[in-house]
Amino acid sequence: MVVGLSKSALISVFDKTGLVDFAKALAEKNFNIIATGNTAKLLSSEGIKIQQVQDVTGFPEIFDGRVKTLHPKINGGILMRRDNPSDLEQAEKNEIFPIDLVCVNLYPFKEVSHNPDASLDELIENIDIGGPSLIRAAAKNFKFVTVVTNPSQYKTVIDELNYGEVTDITRKKFAVEAFNITSDYDIHIANILETKLELAHSYFRTSLPKAKSLRYGENPHQQAAIYGSFYDFFETLHGKELSYNNILDLISSVELVEDLGDNACAIIKHNNPAGAAIGKDSFDAYIKALLCDPVSSFGGIVTFTSTVGEKLANKLNEIFLEVVCAPDFTDDAMHILKKKKDRRLVKQLKSIKNEKTFFKSIPGGIIKQDYDRFDFIVDKLNFVTDKKPSKKELDDLKFARKIAKHTKSNAIVFIKNKATLGVGAGQMSRIDSVKIAKMKADEHGLDLNGSVAASDAFFPFADGLIEIANCGATSVIQPGGSVRDNEVIDAANKNKISMVLTGIRHFKH
Repeated sequence: MVVGLSKSALISVFDKTGLVDFAKALAEKNFNIIATGNTAKLLSSEGIKIQQVQDVTGFPEIFDGRVKTLHPKINGGILMRRDNPSDLEQAEKNEIFPIDLVCVNLYPFKEVSHNPDASLDELIENIDIGGPSLIRAAAKNFKFVTVVTNPSQYKTVIDELNYGEVTDITRKKFAVEAFNITSDYDIHIANILETKLELAHSYFRTSLPKAKSLRYGENPHQQAAIYGSFYDFFETLHGKELSYNNILDLISSVELVEDLGDNACAIIKHNNPAGAAIGKDSFDAYIKALLCDPVSSFGGIVTFTSTVGEKLANKLNEIFLEVVCAPDFTDDAMHILKKKKDRRLVKQLKSIKNEKTFFKSIPGGIIKQDYDRFDFIVDKLNFVTDKKPSKKELDDLKFARKIAKHTKSNAIVFIKNKATLGVGAGQMSRIDSVKIAKMKADEHGLDLNGSVAASDAFFPFADGLIEIANCGATSVIQPGGSVRDNEVIDAANKNKISMVLTGIRHFKH
């Protein structure tokens, strides 16, 4: 420590936003500034008096900067307890001076990992070692040390120093934020390296950083927040902030349209499809999806896999929608859609298909499962009835199966021309799901004659299949596997409809 200066600050940052002004303010507060590498060069070039780390440790930076701050005189200066006589005695004996403020942010491993072309060597060289050690040491000793990990904290520190000292409550708050940063950093490294090194994901890592507090949860009396990297996938371009329910419906809709493919549209209400379709373009897909249930679509979440243009934007403005999500919007479309000031316009930044694991909370813990990414194998479809589906029917059956997969169990959906005509969702009885799907189609003037139907799970009895046949469907796709499969097949044959078994169930609870 330089004689005559009352306190010391160690500064070692990758993100140098606002750093020069912060360091100047610390110097004006009589801080001795210790700095490393490029941080030291920048501050010196701005006329700020600093000490290099090697001036304190008596040991040079080595291995191309891999080792700079890992030294007892640095870590000891941070960790020493100022009210412990033994610590003070050992510090004096070893010429260790207290470090009162640690300003560190980390190598950009997360940002580098987002580049799909980043090599393993590049990733490894962006794993910070000294930085997390300094942050954790300072956070551990928050009773005496202020840990600063983000440029957004600089103003708070200087404002409080203007009144004498950084407050105890700020040191505690910054310490907790610091541990969140280092835990998130390590989790991200572990997850990326598991993938990069082609290792099986064997651990559930629970320490996710808080991304944002939400206005409320499912209901106004429930508090809620987002944790993790949700905003790496979605960007809100306009409108109110996304609510808890918006987010759940948004994810359901994106999962569905990504399964459907190009020029797809899904309208989701309470996690179930009010309509879904594939069209010649986004406009055509939306028109077909909206026909299924225009009443339930009111207040829904609409998602596309293709760009939203001017013509579609005008159509979307005809009804109230909570969220419109797409991979992109034209400038004209944005101008039109922004006329609804509260409606959220969300841009999907990247696919969610690579997410492998799904979690739900339970009392005392979590349950974990793989995402349902399994698709049936076309070559293993089992054509079990006397009548076989036509090519057009088979194409619609494949589409119907995807809609049923994303509909709450028990699910029955009717499809024609790759568009939903009727959806029965979340019923205790599968036959009730058929009746609801028929009722919704009739309500909106949609003819089920010549349609196809899909069930998310097998028919335990023939009554559900018979009800579908009575609605006018000509073909059915279902997993099969019931002890009464033969009865169901006989019923299909008697009603002169075709049926295909996939062998794959898709419950959604």
